[in-house]
Amino acid sequence: MAVSVAAAAGRLRRAVRRTPQWRRPSRRALSSEAPPTQAAAVRDAFLSFFRDRHGHRLVPSASVRPRGDPSLLFVNAGMNQFKPIFLGTVDPRSEMAGFRRVANSQKCVRAGGRHSDLEDVGRDLSHHTFFEMLGNWAFRGVYFKEEACSMAWELLTQVYGIPEDRLWVSYFGGDPKAGLGPDLESRDIWRKLGVPASRMLSFGPQENFWEMGDTGPCGPCTEIHYDLAGGVGAPQLVELWNLVFMQHNREKDGSLQPLPQRHVDTGMGLERLLAVLQGRRSTYDTDLFSPLLNAIHQGCGAPPYSGRVGAADEGHTDTAYRVVADHIRTLSICIADGVSPGMSGAPLVLRRLLRRAVRFSTELLRAPPGFLGSLVPVVVETLGGAYPELQRNSAQIASLVSEDEAAFLASLQQGRRIIERTMRRLGPSDVFPAEVAWSLSLSGNLGLPLDLVKLMLEEKGVQLDSAGLERLAQEEAQHRAQQAEPVQEQGLRLDVHALGELQRQGVPPTDDSPKYNYSLRPSGGYEFGTCEAQVLQLYTEDGTAVASVGGGQRCGLLLDKTNFYAEQGGQASDRGYLVRVGLQDVLFPVARAQVCGGFILHEVAAPECLKVGDQVQLHVDEAWRLSCMEKHTAVHLLNWALRQALGPGTEQRGSHLNPEWLRFDVATQAPLTPEQLRAVEGTVQKAVGQDEAVYMEEVALARTAHVPGLRSLDEVYPDPVRVVSVGVPVAQALNPASQAALQTSVELCCGTHLLRTGAIGDLVIIGERQLAKGTTRLLAITGEQAQQAREVGQSLAQEVEAAAARLSQGSRDVVEAQRLSKEMGRLTDAVDTAVMPQWQRRELQATLKALRRRANTAVRKLEMGQVLVKVVRQLCKQAPSTSVLLLSPQPLGQVLCACQVAQSATPAFTAEAWALAVCSHMGGKAWGSRVVAQGTGSTADLDAALSTARAYALNKL
Repeated sequence: MAVSVAAAAGRLRRAVRRTPQWRRPSRRALSSEAPPTQAAAVRDAFLSFFRDRHGHRLVPSASVRPRGDPSLLFVNAGMNQFKPIFLGTVDPRSEMAGFRRVANSQKCVRAGGRHSDLEDVGRDLSHHTFFEMLGNWAFRGVYFKEEACSMAWELLTQVYGIPEDRLWVSYFGGDPKAGLGPDLESRDIWRKLGVPASRMLSFGPQENFWEMGDTGPCGPCTEIHYDLAGGVGAPQLVELWNLVFMQHNREKDGSLQPLPQRHVDTGMGLERLLAVLQGRRSTYDTDLFSPLLNAIHQGCGAPPYSGRVGAADEGHTDTAYRVVADHIRTLSICIADGVSPGMSGAPLVLRRLLRRAVRFSTELLRAPPGFLGSLVPVVVETLGGAYPELQRNSAQIASLVSEDEAAFLASLQQGRRIIERTMRRLGPSDVFPAEVAWSLSLSGNLGLPLDLVKLMLEEKGVQLDSAGLERLAQEEAQHRAQQAEPVQEQGLRLDVHALGELQRQGVPPTDDSPKYNYSLRPSGGYEFGTCEAQVLQLYTEDGTAVASVGGGQRCGLLLDKTNFYAEQGGQASDRGYLVRVGLQDVLFPVARAQVCGGFILHEVAAPECLKVGDQVQLHVDEAWRLSCMEKHTAVHLLNWALRQALGPGTEQRGSHLNPEWLRFDVATQAPLTPEQLRAVEGTVQKAVGQDEAVYMEEVALARTAHVPGLRSLDEVYPDPVRVVSVGVPVAQALNPASQAALQTSVELCCGTHLLRTGAIGDLVIIGERQLAKGTTRLLAITGEQAQQAREVGQSLAQEVEAAAARLSQGSRDVVEAQRLSKEMGRLTDAVDTAVMPQWQRRELQATLKALRRRANTAVRKLEMGQVLVKVVRQLCKQAPSTSVLLLSPQPLGQVLCACQVAQSATPAFTAEAWALAVCSHMGGKAWGSRVVAQGTGSTADLDAALSTARAYALNKL
């Protein structure tokens, strides 16, 4: 048996790091009674067990969208929503503060970030990006190891009917480096429950010690594993349930300190448990997935799912089944919780998921257009009973999935053609060019996730130039970092000689009116038109005019017309790509466009030959452009809102925007107050919430000369000039008699804007600083980022409020007071650096400043009190029959009191009563025991207080 255990230990170590592929277990009956086996019944049995048998409160699953936790893209564990309890930051007045025994089934997503299973989904039989975590918790020591282990064993063996001899356990074997011994308590508990030593394994901190992060609560864990082999041959162990015992705190210096209150945190994946109970070799073979897999088969006409992996999965058909089934579940859950595919953070991860699902369903399963959206009702049917938000939002989920699928299909087909064309040109040992992969990616032009490009190449046995890809990623990151404080980039430009030559040749200025060629679809999305143009001139990087370029050359491109927005008016340039008419499978990436004397110069990389006279088709990066449109319309609303808050004479001093943020400089007599900042945000939110129409029209410059309220900058405008008006048609806004321009945002502007304000979503001012006397610079974000910033601000406000409440409760323990003082410091750092509303930051900074003073004062009082008590003890030690009381005056009239009563004087005369009598006289309070006590008060007359002390003592003695 020792050999088997050693073999199992090796497998278990690997299992902890990476779940092994499932193997088909024996069909041995699990129990004489029929246990619950349907997914809903298994989930309900778990919750009912803890509620009905063990008095747990059932708490609904939190949204997979983390509220106020910027460290997470998605909720990825059941404990996430209980972090405030573990960290000791929960508001003592909140409902959560009353939680003691809790259980739930938590929706979890592990895709993107530190904990991601995205790359493994489809490759094996067990990984998922969405899963359900069954968990029970005990807070503040209401129960600990013995009860937690007993409950888990009872549920698995008696309720679910899993044979005891199929269950193994592991426990913490200690960590000599950290000074931690083995968790023999857990080992002995399992022994008492009947687990033999032959099915117990001990491991070190990597496998059996759980930590929340680099600092914070942590502790040993014990895990319950299921033997898939069923006693036939060597054990094949898979983890079922992890029971974490939080009893330590990891300090900043890396040391471990005991927690004042211990907690239990357990988690068991429903999908894995279900596979065990249903005797399945894979989580994909359970009834959580079988309806989806059947629907995929019926909708695609692909061969039925057969559970093959690796080389056995010819054509990667079963891999595609698993990817599509997993991803549509994740997409449905996330969209129901308010996370939609987008351009950054969690929305970007969803965009990747959806596009991966489109690729696998259309190319490997041959699914018809609109197929993914048709799977949403199946997800709702299997999960909607447990998570009713799916039922409420099913139509919206299906619509959004179908729309994004349709938008991506053309790009996917073009991307595949480009990959095949590029591969035909590669030699036997050549790697796939990084530049081509980048141009296909979400960071480039077609919007194919890079991991999907890599997978498509891997399926064809081609290696990607990873080093080149890393270099391009670094360049992109540097470019984005430079945008934080934009400077004039040294890009390609036309000098005075080049411009003179163009004018001599009679070349007309570039027609860039197609940049305004976009419209709203009935679904609310934007449709951007393409533009066909002719190459008029090409320039090398040094500005030399040439007839042709190619071979990856970076060049300047002049066209007769363009739909690219060239950087001006504070709006960042468009980016995108162009193709030669008749050669659609070669992308020419366009990095930026610039205005040079009326001509639009495009900065282009030419992977193949491009020459003067070629006809090209231009495509802007739609997501990039749309984000710029959102920010530019938000700038106009912000300008108007500032005038509303600060007065009609408020003047804009400049602005800059890109897809990620907007910057606005405004003339001010004094820094904006938190109230003014909040009012400005509120005004913008109101306009966004009303989803007002945005009107744009070119008019004669003279018509704008005397319109009250019309906003313009001190610069030269073209004639005719473009007018942008929010909520009011331009003709009405320009009518001097209507006064409309005083009631809404009306500006002269050449930028690209939304057609309705609702797409902005939200606006939050996250930064503010004085550029010079009389000029304030504001930094703001919109949309999903703004919503996350509000949630972070709300979460920090709750933490500060909770800390204030704990401070008001007072503490008689100097260690606790010091911990609270450190907490105030941590909160101060968090508030200073968080992406959150600036008005709220300023308010919390002021609150924390006062709280830190109070906390530090409390610590000093307690420390002085300890010193006073020490002096009292020393005096009494010298004269054991003497009772001593000392008073110590402090700043602002406060007084510390400490006393000790001789043992011979008790019980008639006690230290606690003596201190209370004196401190009550000073309007304070006291605490302690019969022998030693201390207290505080306030008085300017120490003699009177001492007289009270003498009188009380003489009376009792």
